[in-house]
Amino acid sequence: METLLFDSLDSTQKYLVDKIQTSELKAPIAVQTLVQKNGIGSRNNKWVGIEGNYFASVAIKIEDLPSDLALHSASIYFSFIMKKTLEKLGENIWLKWPNDFYKNDDKVGGTITKKVNDTLVCGIGINLKKSQNGYNALQNDISPKVLLERYLLSLEKYPKWKDIFREYKVEFELSRKFSVHIENYEKGQYIDAKQSLEEALLQDDGSLIINEKKVFSLR
Repeated sequence: METLLFDSLDSTQKYLVDKIQTSELKAPIAVQTLVQKNGIGSRNNKWVGIEGNYFASVAIKIEDLPSDLALHSASIYFSFIMKKTLEKLGENIWLKWPNDFYKNDDKVGGTITKKVNDTLVCGIGINLKKSQNGYNALQNDISPKVLLERYLLSLEKYPKWKDIFREYKVEFELSRKFSVHIENYEKGQYIDAKQSLEEALLQDDGSLIINEKKVFSLR
């Protein structure tokens, strides 16, 4: 897969989304930057960072993804492949539903996935060495460039969702002591509500049943 490397970008995901929308770039392609100045986090938060941490986005044609993957669970899919990549590099981390990387009880990174026409653009930010954004870091000597290379090698095998989910549903139990922000549409507007995952029921497509409502995970 072609990879573009920059010294500095506002956001790898925004760069890639803009270039795909104007047909200047086409999937499959990855973008990585050493410094990110205005990255996109969950719920429109920023994910910015200095050199030494991981900032990259990958664009994949939807038709190239496994046929059993529900698009609303793409963040889980992309994130869990990254989790397994880091495990092979000696890191003990886990994935909190649906898109946050944790080491023990500390968040160290996250994933945002956006659909652009027939393409998914997945952005991942991970604090490899230095704590920032109010979150902790792995404090590991993993090179961001090497991590992207290893990640792409795993991603391009396009493992089946059922194989990813088989492992993830065991790990999901770690999420139960946490809460997650759920966006609900009520009375003509979107309401961002924090919901406990203690009693959540994980479905085979990666969604949850919380308080008898089905909640999807695309972020």
